Amino acid sequence: MKYYKLVALILLFIAVGVAIVIIFNKSKQQYQPIPTVAKEVPTVSVALDYTPNTNHTGMYVAMQKGYYKDQGITVKILPYSSTVSPELLVATDKADVGISYTEGVVTAAASGNPVVSIATIIRHNTSSLVALADSGIKTPKDLDNKIYGGFGAPFENAVVGEIIKKAGDKGNFKTVLLDIDGIKALQTKKIDFAWIFDAWTGVQAKRQGVKLISFPLIENGIPDYYTPVFISAAKQIKDKPALLKKFMTATAKGYTYAIDHPEEAAKILIGSVQKGTFPDPDFVVESQKYLSPRYTDKDKPWGVQTDVAWHDFPSFILATGEIKDASGSAVKTMDFNTLYTNEFIK
Repeated sequence: MKYYKLVALILLFIAVGVAIVIIFNKSKQQYQPIPTVAKEVPTVSVALDYTPNTNHTGMYVAMQKGYYKDQGITVKILPYSSTVSPELLVATDKADVGISYTEGVVTAAASGNPVVSIATIIRHNTSSLVALADSGIKTPKDLDNKIYGGFGAPFENAVVGEIIKKAGDKGNFKTVLLDIDGIKALQTKKIDFAWIFDAWTGVQAKRQGVKLISFPLIENGIPDYYTPVFISAAKQIKDKPALLKKFMTATAKGYTYAIDHPEEAAKILIGSVQKGTFPDPDFVVESQKYLSPRYTDKDKPWGVQTDVAWHDFPSFILATGEIKDASGSAVKTMDFNTLYTNEFIK
């Protein structure tokens, strides 16, 4: 009798154990947490205006320092194309953001593919007309009847001619399109003067021991204007304002770092691009040291644009009659206020 009671007790314990296991498994299945799906990180695509250089440093700093990651976005820099402009890529929604310049923004608006400048990279224009120091050219007036090495922009001759006229001569000169570096063209006497960016070609000439006489545009009768600038399209501004704000917040932080730490920023730029892009790293550092304090004025936040810059120079180039619409007719007027906004950097 005791034997049967023991067997019954054992079977009872087994039954209870099985029941507990079944209940536990059902409970586990019922309350098992739903797997979380990784949230897709928004990407901002950027079309460069040229191969990477010190105009672009702030973006590369922002990427390397994690400033874009802090904003919850990633940035994809598109390969530079010499055949498709950043203005067109942005206007046709092939890029969220591009790097352009005032003339490019005005020309795009005239042609029916408008873009909007959302920040200036450099506070004031830093380009100049230059000639060899031993050429006999002493003032812009001496450029009259000389040979100019140009790059083929529609407004170019008007700017050069205006500088010569402001100096007291007629503004007559011959233009040849350059197929070699401007400094080499000067040294080989193919041209008498050229239009250069001081932070790049100017620094390059100095490092090569080439002595130049320089006539900065904004010191010789040309209204101050922005080059380069960040651009986006009206559609992007309407549809993705939060994304653009995040991009510009991180980008501004990158340029601010470059202002405060030019040498370190230059090294970040060098280390961020394809090996061999900069055969002379010291040149990049020197260029950065020249440009960093010029990204903005001491009392101004980086990137902010002014009404004056977006009215005076655009008015000047429209008055030349060289800015054409899609049909080839000269554009004489446009709403300059539609060409820029500060909403993403304030």
